[in-house]
Amino acid sequence: MYVRALSVTDFRSWEQADLTFAPGVSVLVGANGQGKTNLVEAVGYLATLSSHRVANDAPLIRRGASSASVRAVAVNEGRELTVQVEIASGKANRARVNRAPVRSPREVLGIVRTVVFAPEDLALVRGDPGERRRFLDELLVSRAPRWAGVRAEYDKVLRQRSALLKTARHARGDTSTLDVWDAHLARAGAALVTGRLELTAALAPHVTASYAEVAPESEPVGARYRSRAETVDALGAPEAVQPAVEDVEAMLLEEMRRRRSQEIERGVCLVGPHRDDLELTLGDGPAKGYASHGESWSLALALRLGGFELLRGEGSEPVLVLDDVFAELDVRRRRALARTAARAEQVLVTAAVDDDVPDDLQGARYVVDSGTVRETTAVARTTGGGSGGPDA
Repeated sequence: MYVRALSVTDFRSWEQADLTFAPGVSVLVGANGQGKTNLVEAVGYLATLSSHRVANDAPLIRRGASSASVRAVAVNEGRELTVQVEIASGKANRARVNRAPVRSPREVLGIVRTVVFAPEDLALVRGDPGERRRFLDELLVSRAPRWAGVRAEYDKVLRQRSALLKTARHARGDTSTLDVWDAHLARAGAALVTGRLELTAALAPHVTASYAEVAPESEPVGARYRSRAETVDALGAPEAVQPAVEDVEAMLLEEMRRRRSQEIERGVCLVGPHRDDLELTLGDGPAKGYASHGESWSLALALRLGGFELLRGEGSEPVLVLDDVFAELDVRRRRALARTAARAEQVLVTAAVDDDVPDDLQGARYVVDSGTVRETTAVARTTGGGSGGPDA
């Protein structure tokens, strides 16, 4: 699929911007702070209903405005769909498909699919487990939008059970209500865990292969799902068979019963997929804390490229978004990324200067400057690498 048109209103720094794209490569060039990242962020938002830069929607609304709007025309196998999301301040967001309102913004998921590689992705290797859980869950939704509902249901049950745990010590031994929410959490958690387990098993070979292409001289890397519950954790081993949801549910429920006193004492849920992690290995040991800066960048890149190859191999070709990353990569990694990008139906690239973009990624060129964006003829360039950092 590809995005044919993009329109944003009061989104980030943009009061209004309208762009048209074609399949292939589109490069948005502009100095830091001019808003080029904001435009590709808008495309990514339609794909996931979240930003790759911030944890909530409030910063996406332009200062002084009460709402923001993002609209795109997506083309998939010749069929066009127009999707629009209105991001509201203090109210529920609203969405439309072909101008018709939908009941929930989640109904637009799957119309636009993206894989975004950005400077923030270094946190996938060096950051806390929440970064990697988010990576898995967003990839799950890209594969099948129904997973957004599964995750939302789990988060809802988790909040309710957490509140009950905080008051359980005053319940004078009556834990009947907590028993009910244990069952709810185990059921919702088992669905999410089994999805992540299957995803990790499918993704891991792609990550290993992508890393070998990006860093052929380095030790091999691996990825497996890790759980705080020992019985569930064993299911993430490479030789493990994909479990039934009912089996995982029983394991989570038993672990909650075993750790109930600890949970009541601390007032938090200690069992469930919100405590799990995607373990990344380099050679025989963990990547986090041991991988060099270059190895960490290569592994972050391999995770995104692995996700891209997984999606396109399953028939859901995503738009590949490369947000200000070439300035962070050496020549070898740039070339490896460019080779993969060349296979994509559509690539959106942002860069501070033309020389940051490899020669292999020539295409339409857009200049972003002083609140305007205009398409121009590609300029002749000299070989070499420029400088530039993450866009504001």
